[in-house]
Amino acid sequence: MPSEVVGTGALWVGLVIATITALAQRPPAATLRAAAMPAAITLLVQAAHFGEEYATEFYRLFPERLGLASWSAQFFVIFNLIWLSLWLGAIAAAYVGRARLYSAIVLWFLAIAAIGNGIAHPLFAISARGYFPGLITAPLLGIAGLFLARSLLSPRLRSPVR
Repeated sequence: MPSEVVGTGALWVGLVIATITALAQRPPAATLRAAAMPAAITLLVQAAHFGEEYATEFYRLFPERLGLASWSAQFFVIFNLIWLSLWLGAIAAAYVGRARLYSAIVLWFLAIAAIGNGIAHPLFAISARGYFPGLITAPLLGIAGLFLARSLLSPRLRSPVR
């Protein structure tokens, strides 16, 4: 199986979890609209994270750490630009109250991917006993992802237990 498929496997699992979550939750338009700003902030941090990963050759070092062949810079850039575009489209749709299921799935995936990056990159750095590509922006991305996930939960689920 190609390195690009195996190496991005955790993201595809995250997308499945996001899809199941969105289908079970079916967030109302108001919830998605409220999530648009935290999603936009998360997207900006994700873009910075992608820049850090690209500049420090994550596409080469990450697959090697998994025992896989390096990815090409072209694959890494195209893969990231596609997701950045899908996330931007979901934010716009959420803001105007359109394509609710699409928005919910894609915004939940942004939250899950952001949180996952916030956890994984420090673990990679510990494993590498030093800096690992993406480490600087990953904690901020993880925090942004947590805020986005919280905003995607319906108000009923966010209210404290009485």
